[in-house]
Amino acid sequence: MKENQDEFFMKAAMQEAQLAFDKDEVPIGAVIVCQNQIIARAHNLVETLNDVTAHAEMQAITAAADYLGGKYLNGCTLYVTVEPCPMCAGALYWSQIDKIVYGITDEKRGYTSISPKLLHPKSTVVSGIFKDEILKLIQQFFLNKR
Repeated sequence: MKENQDEFFMKAAMQEAQLAFDKDEVPIGAVIVCQNQIIARAHNLVETLNDVTAHAEMQAITAAADYLGGKYLNGCTLYVTVEPCPMCAGALYWSQIDKIVYGITDEKRGYTSISPKLLHPKSTVVSGIFKDEILKLIQQFFLNKR
């Protein structure tokens, strides 16, 4: 069976999540894709930068905007291992990104449980890609913290 595009790019986001895990950061990774090319890679850097806004999505949005030379991410797709929080969803709204693909839902802090209309109305959302593998990494991280 041929791997689909969402699975291919989610694997890149999962690699970023592993980098975060290895740095003792909450293991969330993200990539932004434009015209079938990864233009930004990022993972959580909250602890490293001592910055509560240094989520994987925020880092990726900044890198993608820099790469494109503008603030809007039209024609782009974000692949992120965990559902964006309201802060990240708000930033994604302002970026006007076309599509968001995430692995697992964050029932406590995800935007869908807090403010489901936060994304831009033109953004499409896909969820559940590699959810079992992503959940395993997140659970291992928090198990190690206990």
